[in-house]
Amino acid sequence: MLTLTQTAAQAVEELVARVPLAEEGGVRIRDTGGSEGFELSVAPAPAPADTVVTEGGARVFLDEGAAAALDDRVLDAELSNDGAVRFALGTQG
Repeated sequence: MLTLTQTAAQAVEELVARVPLAEEGGVRIRDTGGSEGFELSVAPAPAPADTVVTEGGARVFLDEGAAAALDDRVLDAELSNDGAVRFALGTQG
């Protein structure tokens, strides 16, 4: 299952806090298929078939495709002083 670094968990919490009505939500990762990669968005709740990954107070919702593709991955993030967030994926282990 996807894991989050402490920095990624902090970034997810900060992003969710910026969106009104999503305080109890999380970041949703959707597999767009092919070479398109993944789409990230803030969601107030997971979709019915989503896998929910929690780390501290951070919640990440994975659609079925993303859950399968990211099963052995680690989500990391880089936070800049201007509030921008850059996510990256690494391999567990």
